[in-house]
Amino acid sequence: MTDKPTDPIRPTDAEARTLARRLIAGARFAALGVIEPGSGAPMVTRVAIGTARDGVPLTLISTLAQHTGALTADPAASLLLGEPGPRGDPLSHPRLTLQCVAKFVGPADPTLSELRADWLRDHPKARLYVDFPDFGFVRFAILRGFLNGGFGKAYMLAPADLVGAEVG
Repeated sequence: MTDKPTDPIRPTDAEARTLARRLIAGARFAALGVIEPGSGAPMVTRVAIGTARDGVPLTLISTLAQHTGALTADPAASLLLGEPGPRGDPLSHPRLTLQCVAKFVGPADPTLSELRADWLRDHPKARLYVDFPDFGFVRFAILRGFLNGGFGKAYMLAPADLVGAEVG
């Protein structure tokens, strides 16, 4: 007789959705995973993160950054949001992994001034470089999310679970 492993993924509920949306809304930094052109190897870096008014994560990046070239070559990306708290085991604190597609915001995009204003509200020091010609915004269209709300609290979330509604 063999025991089947127990599925650790819980059914998505309102509490999981609220926690995931709070992690997105409150994030100012994220780990960004991309595929390095040429080698095909995964690469992770830290980026500043924010949200557009529709709740979609975005970042402001330079064309000089290695991860910008990676996203240009292959827009598949992953974001890890959530920071360990000051106490306790770092793995007991909630974190959210998002599988995304990067979408560069062009200079003619009608939302550009809105994105800029929102970005500067949450990242005021970016005023020093936001208008440099090598900087631009990237929106991350979410494909799905993996929420670890702490030990024994794992959820898979759809895009509709993560954006488009008010965070309580």
